[in-house]
Amino acid sequence: MHSPLAPAWLSLPADTAALNAKIFSSGVARDAGQVTIQGIGVTELVEQFGSPLWVIDENDFRARARAYVDAFNEAFEPLCGGVDVFYASKALLTVQIAKWVKEEGLRMDTASGGEMALALRAGTDPSHIGLHGNNKSDEELHTAISHQIGRIVVDSLPELYRVEAMAAQLGQTANVMLRLTPGVDASTHQHIATAHEDQKFGLTMTPAPGAETSDAYQAVHFAANAAHINLVGLHSHIGSQIFDSAGFETAATRMLEFIAVLAAEDIVIAELDIGGGYGIAYTEADDPVEPAVIAQNLAAHMSTEIDRLGITCPRISIEPGRSIAGPAGLTIYTVGTTKTVWVEHDGEHYPRRYVAVDGGMSDNPRPVLYDADYTAVLANRVSDADAVFSRVVGKHCESGDIVVNTVYLPEDTDHGDLLVVPATGAYGHVMSSNYNMLLRPAIVAIKDGQAREIIRRETYDDLFAREVDL
Repeated sequence: MHSPLAPAWLSLPADTAALNAKIFSSGVARDAGQVTIQGIGVTELVEQFGSPLWVIDENDFRARARAYVDAFNEAFEPLCGGVDVFYASKALLTVQIAKWVKEEGLRMDTASGGEMALALRAGTDPSHIGLHGNNKSDEELHTAISHQIGRIVVDSLPELYRVEAMAAQLGQTANVMLRLTPGVDASTHQHIATAHEDQKFGLTMTPAPGAETSDAYQAVHFAANAAHINLVGLHSHIGSQIFDSAGFETAATRMLEFIAVLAAEDIVIAELDIGGGYGIAYTEADDPVEPAVIAQNLAAHMSTEIDRLGITCPRISIEPGRSIAGPAGLTIYTVGTTKTVWVEHDGEHYPRRYVAVDGGMSDNPRPVLYDADYTAVLANRVSDADAVFSRVVGKHCESGDIVVNTVYLPEDTDHGDLLVVPATGAYGHVMSSNYNMLLRPAIVAIKDGQAREIIRRETYDDLFAREVDL
């Protein structure tokens, strides 16, 4: 029966074995009751690679990457020429994945020296790398300038001055894109909204009280006239996990209006990055938009604005964010223990079943960081038992160690069963930790029905490797 404890969006499933196609990767199915990825069963994967286990459907990942490249180029080609699509390395990055990104025609967005180093190690063309970050170190800037990466996305006036000075010292010209804050409140969680004024990212487009010009205006004029800076263009990013296109359109309008102001002063902005952060489906409540729809809507809006302002369309770049890696991944867990508790609600008590698995906040901290919702299915078999209101939790010494907050699972889910949590391709591996000294899982990529490890499982020796006194 439907639990009064359940959120309004969570429905009681008619079939607990069903796999929601908008949440799972395209290669996921059931065969003889078992969840499979491109024909390989979860039981076989756990027997070979262990549990918990991150699995990436490589075919799905590549198809999503190509979909963005194709859709945005088709939509914007008549208006602005080709579009550059930047993969979000912060979502999921390994050497192998960086090679997939390159092979599918995407560029690489990095946000640290480590991400930039990995992109270079994977053979990414330096001119196809961007470096983000609100507080880049001298070492990171030195590497970016000396390697002549395609764009250093500058986040503040002091950083801009540092880049000019360092480039002069190195006898180089730094490729700079200025990240502006267009003052848009994105429809997403406050911790992943990045274009409103009161946050750490970007150069404000609003003059301070008593000031004649904004930081953004001052930065453009400095960069345009600096001897050792090549002003590549302007950048805007309103946040992550966004489904509503209105925020992107508002931000694009404000950026194009600013470009028109600069054009009247003979400053030509050759490229505009309109960001991204497009949402994915984590649960049945989410309804993501296809890349082609996003592209066509944005192109139509920008075409109208460009005509209104009488300007030439700059070259466009986008950052799809988690929407490539996220849906392509899933996590396999093994159930350890279960228990039922009784929760008071409106004067009555109702059951909630706790299902504990062998991972948790160390392999996916998003639920504890910002209440991220996921779903789960019993994966190693099909059950005829009733669906019961459940919470999947991890094995860490924290009451907030929740993997899936609300889900209906078969009542007979028990020790040794396998659960699959979909849509974990983004922000699992990259945000993972060794909390409670747990070992981080392996990552297995599956391509054309063949599975291979691309990141091996950690060992206790790995945990001890940095100890000095051993």
